[in-house]
Amino acid sequence: MTQPFTVVLPFFNEERFLGATLASLAVQARAPDRIILVDNASTDASPDMARAFAAAHAALNVEVRVERRAGKASALMCGLADIRDGLIATCDADTFYPAHYLGLAETVFERTGAAAVLAFGVPSRDPAKTRLLRGKGAAMAALAPTQTHGGGYGQSFRAAALVVAGGFSPQRWPYCLMDHEVMHRIVRDGGGLGYDFNHWCVPSPRRADRKRVRWSLAERLFYHVVPKSRRDWFFYDYLGPRFAARKLGELALREQPWSRISQG
Repeated sequence: MTQPFTVVLPFFNEERFLGATLASLAVQARAPDRIILVDNASTDASPDMARAFAAAHAALNVEVRVERRAGKASALMCGLADIRDGLIATCDADTFYPAHYLGLAETVFERTGAAAVLAFGVPSRDPAKTRLLRGKGAAMAALAPTQTHGGGYGQSFRAAALVVAGGFSPQRWPYCLMDHEVMHRIVRDGGGLGYDFNHWCVPSPRRADRKRVRWSLAERLFYHVVPKSRRDWFFYDYLGPRFAARKLGELALREQPWSRISQG
């Protein structure tokens, strides 16, 4: 039996990217049953764009909400507040989703029984140009299937598993890398992660400019060798305090020092 599939997309001042992202979601081969757009108190034209999209796509059951507490976690909490069953895709406002994105995610859920399905982020809409990168991601996923090999731009969940894991919460994890931390809780609570070589999306090129809000190479390598049973310690006793010392709270992600990067 087909489960309802909801897209939740938070945004903050994304007028340069939001239109293209919404256009890609509007032409999904497996149409979403519901789209929830969460304006995180934007000051640009993106709220008007979201409302215009909702008005022009009544068949997609689009709802625009406003969350004034700053931060992606709060915006996701707002969008997810009333969802307790079915499937959820949490999408980013600056990402292109190929037409097969939701349909393939649904297939991976059915095939694997996973609690969450992750897509590989690639730099091009041409599958041939990204084949090597997707192959590398698939190989890493095969070697370390309980680790996160994709970002928050490409995550889908069984709603029930996300609820059991505690959802997104700025109180529990107020830092960057919430995409890794939430997947840690999904796995810790008994859920598996699903990957597929052909499951991909294209985050905006500005992400290459985010070195200040990433973990260090040493921290990333450490993450890959820490046993699953010690991941609570890794995130909450090791990584969290290090991020706090470097002022890598989640609001650092709202800074946009990439204005020179075009939408192309």
